[in-house]
Amino acid sequence: MDNEKDLKLKIEAATFKKFLDHLNKNPEIQNIDLMILADFCRNCISKWYMKEAENHGLDINYDEAREIVYGMPYSEWKSKYQKDATPEQQAAIAKLKD
Repeated sequence: MDNEKDLKLKIEAATFKKFLDHLNKNPEIQNIDLMILADFCRNCISKWYMKEAENHGLDINYDEAREIVYGMPYSEWKSKYQKDATPEQQAAIAKLKD
């Protein structure tokens, strides 16, 4: 049974890595678009990562978690890839908060 659990964990970890790789290869996928479509973004994933690390006794801060998720320091990613939100995107986010 432990082998099955270990295998499942390895598959989940590899899937998560591929998911992050996909996001990193497609920086045109903006966080605001992810939030509008799926109600989560790279920053959410970073917070989840940080919380799970904490649950397992590791002290990883938010900046460290974001660097893992973004594949680089967040400030670097933001300056390279983040675009200003369009009025349509801002309206869509505001509608989600209602």
